[in-house]
Amino acid sequence: MTMRSFFSEDHRMHFPQAELSGGEFVTPYERPSRVEYILSRLRERGFPAVADPGPVDMAPVRRLLDPDFLNFLETAWDAWMAEGYTGEIIAMAMPTRHQPMNRRPRAIDGLVSYHCHASETAITRGTWAAALSSMASAQAAQRAVAAGARAAFALCRPPGHHATVDQYGGYCFLNNAAVVADMFTAQGAKRVAVLDIDFHHGNGTQQIFYQRADVLFASIHGDPMDSYPYFAGYADERGAGPGEGANINYPLPPGTSYAAWSLALEDAIARIKAHGAEALVVSLGVDAYKDDPISFFKLDSPDFLDCGQRIGRMGLPTVFCMEGGYAIDRIGLNTVNVLEGFANC
Repeated sequence: MTMRSFFSEDHRMHFPQAELSGGEFVTPYERPSRVEYILSRLRERGFPAVADPGPVDMAPVRRLLDPDFLNFLETAWDAWMAEGYTGEIIAMAMPTRHQPMNRRPRAIDGLVSYHCHASETAITRGTWAAALSSMASAQAAQRAVAAGARAAFALCRPPGHHATVDQYGGYCFLNNAAVVADMFTAQGAKRVAVLDIDFHHGNGTQQIFYQRADVLFASIHGDPMDSYPYFAGYADERGAGPGEGANINYPLPPGTSYAAWSLALEDAIARIKAHGAEALVVSLGVDAYKDDPISFFKLDSPDFLDCGQRIGRMGLPTVFCMEGGYAIDRIGLNTVNVLEGFANC
């Protein structure tokens, strides 16, 4: 197996001790042990040794994301501690549709709420360092592909596709896939595509590229009428302005089988080809798996192998960025099945 993978041990610096789920505080579904199963499976299947990505390059991040948001993420923990708080940072209020949303609060409690869109996602002392290391892995994978590799895998943790230009949530802080796509365009690619196969809609990626024609975003996900993020991911969200038609959503109902899911995948592939994409970024979530604890699709492990083969047959230079997947004892098998399917097609 020749596909290179990139990963940083600094991901361990982000491990919130609690997530608010079903009215209770539970151990977060997005936890460091997810990574160990993927690393183990990569070794078992003969992938090259996973490489450390080196330092993050902040220039592409700053080019795409809001500077006040980046400053907030970098300084939030110190500001929180300065107030005398001793627990992890959890947003307790969000701007609502009946409040003016153009004022950025000064107090740290208000800033947390302003920059957060989902209160299950806590910030800890090491969150910023972990988010940067996740971004560094994505950037290293992009550089490998830009230099001529057919594909590369960024074992990103924390994930990224729910992070918008100025908000975090859904376990995501910096949008790795979006920065990678923008890196390709900055390096001369006229057309790029982001294919999001995570069970949950990539609302952050959609927001970032919604008015751009050069980056096609296609997402296959649980119907937001029934699943997070609830307020984005509907089929009529097609982009705006220059980006009209370059945003494609496939919201699917509870119980969706691979037969139905793969029809959406084939349509997305056809749209990516029609777009004329010169490079592809895959938001690789495997929480469409049938036993995932916070999802409702019915894909089985062999389906991820077939999914990878279908993506591979596009023949595009491809960066895989790890996203979700919370059936931890199967995350390694399902993730590497996608990569093997791609590599062996």
